[in-house]
Amino acid sequence: MKNDLLFDFNVDKAAKTVYITREFDAGIDLVWNAFTKAEILDQWAAPAPMRSKTKYMDFTVGGKRFYAMISPDGVEKWVFQKYTSITPKTNFKLYNSFADKDENPEPVGSEWDYNFSEEDGITKVYITIYNESLERMQSIMEGFRIGFTMMLKNLDELFAASKQN
Repeated sequence: MKNDLLFDFNVDKAAKTVYITREFDAGIDLVWNAFTKAEILDQWAAPAPMRSKTKYMDFTVGGKRFYAMISPDGVEKWVFQKYTSITPKTNFKLYNSFADKDENPEPVGSEWDYNFSEEDGITKVYITIYNESLERMQSIMEGFRIGFTMMLKNLDELFAASKQN
């Protein structure tokens, strides 16, 4: 497993946008599936010690994913996502917001744009997150950066384990 993989995390407050670039020591098919299949997302897409549990996911344009990040003591933080664009293996976009357990989204959320490319078995993922509200972005940013970094480490470990099998 390569240890010198690129990870850039930049915040542009004026544009209310976060820019993330991350490399993975895995082919584009594996990386794409890790970001687009519920059964794989649930293995990595929550910062430890939390876990992710998808209630439903329809990865189609207009489709939705509704899932919870669950703490060890059972507290659920629900997230609602709606897919707005999909170009297989190269790009997808979604609208993301926190929600209550009955799928009622919070009034402001963020637009996520994922771009994928592969070179020599290393897949690069470019993520742009536009926040509708600067206040929302600032209120979650510290925890988000730490949590998202932990989640991507989970994904690295998942890819490493798949290479051993």
